[in-house]
Amino acid sequence: MFFVDSQVQDSDHLLREPVAVDLNHLSPPCANGHRSTVSLRTDQGGTFCFLCFSDLVSNPRAPTVHVSYALHQLSIALSEPTFLRNLLSSHVRFLVSPLVNALSVFDDAPIAIQIMDTISLLCSAEECSIGEDFVERVSAQLSSGALGWSRRQLHMLHCFGVLLSNEKIDINSHIRDKESLVFQLVEGLQLPSEEIRGEIFFVLYKFSALQFTEQNVDGAEVLSSLCPKLLSLSLEALAKTQRDEVRLNCIALLTTLAQQGLLADSRTSPVSSMSLDEVDDDPMLTAETVTARPCLDVLFSEAIKGPLLSTDGEVQIKTLDLIFHYVSQESIPSKQIEVLLGENVADYIFEILRLSDCKDHVINSCLRVLDLFSLAEHSFRKKLVIGFPSVTQVLQYVGEVPCHPFQIQTLKLVSSCVSDFPGIVSSSQVQEIALILKRMLERYYSQEMGLFPDAFAIICSVFVSLMKTPSFAETPDVFKSMQESLRHAVLVCLSIPENDSTQISHAVYLINEVYAYCTSPTSINNTSCIELRHCVIDVCVSHLLPWFLSDVNEVNEEATLGIMETFHSILLQNSDVKAMEFAEILVSADWFSFSFGCLGNFSTATMKQRVYLMLSSLVDVLHREKLGSHIRDALPSLPSDPQDLLFLLGQDSSNNQELASCQFAALVIFHTGWIHNDRLADDKLVFTSLEQYILVNRTSLIPDSSAMLQLVNIYSLCRSLQNKRYQISYSLEAERIVFHLLNEYEWDLGSCDIHLESLKWLFQQENISKSLTYQIQKIAQNNLIGNEVHNVYGDGRQRSLTYWFAKLVSEGDNYAATLLVNLSTQLAEKREQENDVVSILILMNTIVSKSPTASNHISISGIGNAIYRLVCGFTDLSPGTSFATLLVLIFNILASVQPGVLKNDESWDAVFIKLLNYLSLRDTAITQNHESMMVIGILCLVLYHSSHGALLDSSRIIVVNSYLVSAINNVVDVAYSRGPALAQSQDENNIEEALAFTLPLYFFSLRSLQIVLAGVVDWQTFFGPSGNLETLPVVCIHCHNLCRLMHFGTPQIKLMASYCLLELFTGLSQQIDIRKEQLRCSSSYLKAVKAVLSGLVFYDDIRVAINSALCLSMILGWEEMEGRTEMLKTSSWYRFITEEMSVSLAMPCSASNTFVNHHKPAVYVTVAMLRLKNKPAWLRSVFDESCISSMIQNLNGTNITSEIVILFRELMQAQLLNSDQVTKLDLVFLASRKQMQRNGTQDETVEEQMQRTVSSIHDHGEVCSYLVDLMVSNSLGQTSGGSETTCRQKKKQVLVEMERFSELLSTRRDYVTDTRPCKVTRQKKKINAK
Repeated sequence: MFFVDSQVQDSDHLLREPVAVDLNHLSPPCANGHRSTVSLRTDQGGTFCFLCFSDLVSNPRAPTVHVSYALHQLSIALSEPTFLRNLLSSHVRFLVSPLVNALSVFDDAPIAIQIMDTISLLCSAEECSIGEDFVERVSAQLSSGALGWSRRQLHMLHCFGVLLSNEKIDINSHIRDKESLVFQLVEGLQLPSEEIRGEIFFVLYKFSALQFTEQNVDGAEVLSSLCPKLLSLSLEALAKTQRDEVRLNCIALLTTLAQQGLLADSRTSPVSSMSLDEVDDDPMLTAETVTARPCLDVLFSEAIKGPLLSTDGEVQIKTLDLIFHYVSQESIPSKQIEVLLGENVADYIFEILRLSDCKDHVINSCLRVLDLFSLAEHSFRKKLVIGFPSVTQVLQYVGEVPCHPFQIQTLKLVSSCVSDFPGIVSSSQVQEIALILKRMLERYYSQEMGLFPDAFAIICSVFVSLMKTPSFAETPDVFKSMQESLRHAVLVCLSIPENDSTQISHAVYLINEVYAYCTSPTSINNTSCIELRHCVIDVCVSHLLPWFLSDVNEVNEEATLGIMETFHSILLQNSDVKAMEFAEILVSADWFSFSFGCLGNFSTATMKQRVYLMLSSLVDVLHREKLGSHIRDALPSLPSDPQDLLFLLGQDSSNNQELASCQFAALVIFHTGWIHNDRLADDKLVFTSLEQYILVNRTSLIPDSSAMLQLVNIYSLCRSLQNKRYQISYSLEAERIVFHLLNEYEWDLGSCDIHLESLKWLFQQENISKSLTYQIQKIAQNNLIGNEVHNVYGDGRQRSLTYWFAKLVSEGDNYAATLLVNLSTQLAEKREQENDVVSILILMNTIVSKSPTASNHISISGIGNAIYRLVCGFTDLSPGTSFATLLVLIFNILASVQPGVLKNDESWDAVFIKLLNYLSLRDTAITQNHESMMVIGILCLVLYHSSHGALLDSSRIIVVNSYLVSAINNVVDVAYSRGPALAQSQDENNIEEALAFTLPLYFFSLRSLQIVLAGVVDWQTFFGPSGNLETLPVVCIHCHNLCRLMHFGTPQIKLMASYCLLELFTGLSQQIDIRKEQLRCSSSYLKAVKAVLSGLVFYDDIRVAINSALCLSMILGWEEMEGRTEMLKTSSWYRFITEEMSVSLAMPCSASNTFVNHHKPAVYVTVAMLRLKNKPAWLRSVFDESCISSMIQNLNGTNITSEIVILFRELMQAQLLNSDQVTKLDLVFLASRKQMQRNGTQDETVEEQMQRTVSSIHDHGEVCSYLVDLMVSNSLGQTSGGSETTCRQKKKQVLVEMERFSELLSTRRDYVTDTRPCKVTRQKKKINAK
């Protein structure tokens, strides 16, 4: 390319304008004679002549080294502040033309760089406007095209780009010909040089951005007019180039144009990178072939593939941004998206996502474009399947970032793929997605991260879609994630107040879908699904239901319907136990009233249908009969207000079947609500409407069992509430109609749920006694076959009809007990079938077992007479099956009835005489049959009641009955003959079982003897040779025989024999005290007894040990009275007992409560020896000062018992305590007393134990266990630490003994001053161990 002569000229013309010069910096003329006004001094002392510089750099023939040197010197001078300041003030414009000319005449790249650096430095100087001059001259050069497309043109482009990047320069106003400039630049894009293209793209990008930023109309119009060709050339260049710098500049230009909408008009037009002249020049090209070139969208798709594959991340991101702006500039970009998807652009983006290494800026750009692509649903779905693994990978990253800006877009992509192509999601992906979403909800609930409202809705939707994938059921672990996610989803909606209230609808939608999945036929029996189903119910019960009940006014109709639909779905699975529990929870929360409240808030047809359908299902679940169908049948005609239901109830429906259906539905609703204490309306209003219903429909009341029971239940409940709360008038006619229905028509009390108050009121009505008797028979029959009906509501939970009937009998304020006894009497008199008798007997047994106090009311009502009639009806040899049941009933009644009830009932005496006759007539061994053993147990209870003043005549007959005397003697003789082999005896006579019934009979005989034969029996005869009774022939087992049983018997026999022996010792002791007589048994006899008892003091069963110790204590007292205590001085066994007890209690940290209790027997023996007048001398050596101090040191508030207090009191009486020990003891006892008083309220709350009963005549073990417990509770040993002693009784005993200790201590406190053993004068009052 050549230059015209005018371009090579002298530079004198540059200096024609007058210039103000700073005289202080005038320089001498330069070597070329140029005047000093065109030069400036430098700080190094040199002179810079601008005219010489201009001549040099403007001369194309000047050596480049000289030019480079001159530019370098100028650069050095510009770095000097003074030179730069003087230059800017006077000479700066001298440099514009020379520098621009130099840039256009030299091809040398280093020189061009020096020039551009100088220009950039000058333009960036403060308070300098020289940049506009450079813009004007450089743009003029580029617009003229004078330089052609050479290296100099490249340098000029680069320089122009630098100028455009300078924000200080006013570009637009100094470009003279924008159209020519842009045209030349666009034409230059056709050059093959990628370097030039890159510079052109940069200049065009900066130029277009400047036009649009400053809203320059002329520049925008120029760009708009050339945009089709510019776009075509740019896309072709972008598709061909491999340089990322060129790609970045081109993409920046295209993005700017796209943002301004300049690409929209060129989308559908054919594009060409050639002008018409070029078409004419090429004979192979025609207008048709040019027109047939691909459209812009296709060309765009091909052009961006290269940048998307670039290794430069910035290029990829800028390309993604370009795609976004290119697609989004149209309001409906589906066509463009279809083309891009058809060209597989989405595949490139998914690959970028896969390789993004979760870099946020890359992910954001990709997701923004993919979100746009999703608008073309059909085409994008197919591509999304391929990129789904990449999206899942991104989801994991996005899920960890709080409020990630593309959180929603990522979730949308996952949701779209999972819902549209459920088959492509693998088990591992299901598990991974579920864990990510669960973590998001968990962190959202804990407020660790934010979540957009739309994101929450999509998460719920994704979970639903996951459940529909085939892989979901194959992934067991995902069910656990689903449970936690479900819980957190609900908690999020309920606990975070700033949440959108519509979120609850999405959570409820998720719950509904989860429950539907778990109850589908393919999943209902799956273990994981069962757990998930139970989790849904638990979430509803624990969280959703309480919130719904408390904030119903804050919930919109959509959410309300959704929640009710969820609850309804649970109720529809009425075979599930959890569904039944959920139904009970709903009614306990007054769901009926709440439902009508929802109808009041949202009085729409949809809400009405939902409420009544749910109530119908609730009724179906709660009742065995499908009563909910009546509500569903009448649903269209049912009102929304309970008051309107009452109004309908009071209307005459004899000729209106629709009204009758509504009335029955109303009865079902009110009945179900009321039995669960959910009052839909005021009691008085309901009762008034109910009476009106009865009166106006008296002729059309159909005696349908279900409908009648609904009516009777509500009516009787209203009447019961009247009696309790207030008195209002009631219609006698309505009452008569109700009684008529109950008496004349067949009905079953167990076929319909009923309220306890209704049941009570019915059994208080004498007018329906006949009908109630029939109901009792039905209850007995159901109880007999095990068909126990749980249909009575009363104490907040549902119980069986038999249970509440037992409670009615026990309360006594009704006719239940009377009707039951009368029915039994009728059956006995009429000799009815045995099954009827057995059913009534079993029912009474059940009643007594469920409510023991019922025995009192049954007895008062005359059950003794009924039993006597039944007993008389049995033949002596074959009494039948009912006899065994009757014996069990008699035993249970006697075990639970109060003695005072039996005192004036002579019918019982006749019953027991019959039973004695039964034993004597059969003349069999005690254990030969079950009936005989049960009779023995009954006789034990008779004797027990005699000790409380009841059944005295029967007891007197029993204790002197010759058959019993003989039978007991036979049992004892057989046992005695076994000797040491007694514990191993397993012969056919079963001697151990015989003793288990004989010994309790003997124990209670001994207690009864003191009442029924008081003063007649000589107790000393029990302590002598067998077979020699000097008084009446009573039931008798001698002392030595009991000792043999205690020595050789099994643990159970030892226990029973020990209580019998203790009772013998107690009777003899009382006789000796009263009669002041001497002990008649020999010393050797007594010695043998003591040997057995001493060996049992440390027996494992504490009760046997205590009884043995108490007997030993009594023997020591008897021996002291007769002066036989000399042997104590040499008895090693008594000393062993005492030493073992003292050493054990003195051991450090050993005196726990259990350990102290174990040594109670030894304490009793020791106390007995301490009370002797002639105490063994070795007691002082055993209880030395160190031993007693250690014992005191081990005492604390938990291990102090009454026995321990008695022991220390007797030690003080025996002068074995010094004053320091007494003081410490007093302090310990005081602290213990305070602790017991502080804990008194807690300790005294003792739960009442249910009295045990026997269920079968074959249950010998239970009978024996009960008799043993009765022996223990009525023995002297019981008050001294028996197993049944309550905490309250024990504490009371301890306090009493502490008080006695304090009283004893107060008598000598003023006289104790030293540490020697204290001497206390024994009080006259005798202190016994209790």
